[in-house]
Amino acid sequence: MTFATMSIPTDIQLQRNVHDELHWEPTVDATKIGVAVTDGVVTLTGAVSNFFEKWEAEAAAKRVYGVKALANDIEIRLLGDGRRDDTDIARAAAEALAWNASVPRDRVKVVVSDGWLTLDGEVDLRYQKEAAENAVRCLYGVKGVSNQISVRRKITATDIKTRIEEAFLRSAILDAGRIRVETDGSRVTLRGEVRSWAERREAERTAWAAPGVSHVEAHISVTLPFG
Repeated sequence: MTFATMSIPTDIQLQRNVHDELHWEPTVDATKIGVAVTDGVVTLTGAVSNFFEKWEAEAAAKRVYGVKALANDIEIRLLGDGRRDDTDIARAAAEALAWNASVPRDRVKVVVSDGWLTLDGEVDLRYQKEAAENAVRCLYGVKGVSNQISVRRKITATDIKTRIEEAFLRSAILDAGRIRVETDGSRVTLRGEVRSWAERREAERTAWAAPGVSHVEAHISVTLPFG
């Protein structure tokens, strides 16, 4: 079946497809996760033993064609060896950041409260901010991550806009003509319509990859055009 002939899945079909994708993802125990769908909006429920599995379940659901939006209501229940006090988590997070070559040394601070980890500081590029979060997401005892690291780099708004639009045109995934890029200093706003949640995420990822971007707001709706 080609993309042009794909039909809009019903809520029942979408529920089945998301469920199958969760089973397909090796890092997720799909037997612990419930899937509900209403008008293309997916809600994940259940309980897992760590934040990484919750994050991977969300990523898997967003990959499925037909998902317009997603609510991740999965709970994290730390059992046995998964339990760590805040001091242990903070120490492990600091070491993980120090050993990650993509994270600038002494530029990121860690605060832990009841298992919830907050990253703060300032880096030059978006990928460094993402690398810091990726470094701590899999640690034992982490219930969630708030990434408050700011991205700072001197570059004009016009240059940012041009680079993002050029990247959209190069992309094999995105339909560049359906997305409009607006810039205000280092802040980027994306507007338009895309064909899937995955395409929306790719547009955001591409915008964040541009040097100098400190904030991306995606006012992009997911429209399923095929009947």
